[in-house]
Amino acid sequence: MDHEFTKVIRKILQNNFGCFSEEIFDKSDLLKYLNIKTKSAHRGSKYRGSFANIYAIYVLVEDYIKNNFHIEKGYEDYEGARFSCLFKRQRELPFGSKLQNHALNHRMNQEFRQHFPTCDFVPIIRDAGSNRYWFNENLLKIKVNDTIYNISHPIIQIIDSYIETKKGAFNQFIDTIENLKNIADQDSEKVYKFITDLLAPNIDARIFEIVSFAILKYFYHDQVVYFGFDLDSIEEHNLRLYKTGRTNANDGGIDFVMKPLGRFFQVTESTDVKKYFLDIDKIQRFPVTFIIKSELTIKELIEKIKEDAMKQYAVKAIVKKYIDAIEEVFNIRKLKKHFKYAVKQGYLKQIINEIILQSKLEFNYYEE
Repeated sequence: MDHEFTKVIRKILQNNFGCFSEEIFDKSDLLKYLNIKTKSAHRGSKYRGSFANIYAIYVLVEDYIKNNFHIEKGYEDYEGARFSCLFKRQRELPFGSKLQNHALNHRMNQEFRQHFPTCDFVPIIRDAGSNRYWFNENLLKIKVNDTIYNISHPIIQIIDSYIETKKGAFNQFIDTIENLKNIADQDSEKVYKFITDLLAPNIDARIFEIVSFAILKYFYHDQVVYFGFDLDSIEEHNLRLYKTGRTNANDGGIDFVMKPLGRFFQVTESTDVKKYFLDIDKIQRFPVTFIIKSELTIKELIEKIKEDAMKQYAVKAIVKKYIDAIEEVFNIRKLKKHFKYAVKQGYLKQIINEIILQSKLEFNYYEE
C-alpha cells in the first residue's frame, strides 16, 4: 500500500541502504507497519494522526540505540528498559503529553498482529513482574543475501519525519483558522463553510471533539435556568459547558460537563454498543448525552444501538436500563443545525477563538 509518505520512507531507506533498500522494505513487516500508520502524514491536521503505537516503537528503539545494541551484541542479556522511563519519554515527544500506557502494554502488539497475522515475532516484549520492556530485535534485523542490516536508525528517522510532517500540517491548520478569524466580518460564509467541513466522519476525532465543544458551548450560552434551595433564593443561571480534559483521555466517559444542570456529554466515533454501555457503566448509569461522529439520522443511530444491545444482552429489561441512561443523541446534522443557530446569535468569532484555544491545548502547541 503506497501513499504520499511512502516516498519519504523509501528515500530514508535508500539513504541508509542504497541498492538494498527495496528488498529490505519488502522483507520488513515493521517497515510495512510504519507505512500503514503514517498514511495520514500528508492529509493535513484534520485527519487522525497515529502517535500512540508509533511512539511505543520509537521509545523502545531509541533505548536500543542509546545502549549501542544496533552496533554491539548482547541485547538478549539486556535487563530491559524501565516502564517509567519509556512512559516519560513518550510524553516528551510532540503530541504525546497525554498518551496512556495502553500502546506499550498491549495495543501496539495487538494491532501489529492484526496486520501481520503470520509474522513469527511480537514487537514489544514485556516482563510484567519487573515492569521491564524490550523491542523484539528480530524485527530490527533484516537479512539480505548473506548480510544482516539493522533498521533501528531508519525507524527513528521515519518516525521523526512523520512527526515533523504532522507538526507542519497542524501549524498550517492553526494559521488558517487565525486568518479566518480576521476575515469573519467580511466573509462569514467562507468561515462558516470551513468549520462545517470539520464536522465530517473522516475528520480527526480530536478536532471533531474540539469543534463540537465550541459549537455547543455557544449554542447553550444564552439559555437560562433557575435554581435555588427555596422559593426566596431562586436565581437565574446561564448554561455553561466545560471541557473536562484532553480528547481520548481515560476520564470515565465524560468529555463535557454542563453547569448547573450537571449533564454529561461523551463524544464518540464508534457505533459499537459495547463502547456506549461501557461509558454508561463507568458513571454508574448516570444519564449521558452522546455526540456521535456519524451522518446517520438520530433515529437510525438509536435503533442501531437498541438492535445491537439486544444481540449482546438478549434481555429487554437490561437493555432498557442502558437505553434509558442515554439522555440525548447528537449526530453531525444536529451539530450543524446548532452551529447555524449559534452563528445567528452572533457567536461565530467566539466559536473560532474557542477552536483555536482548545486545539493549541490539545496538540501542545504552546509547548512546541
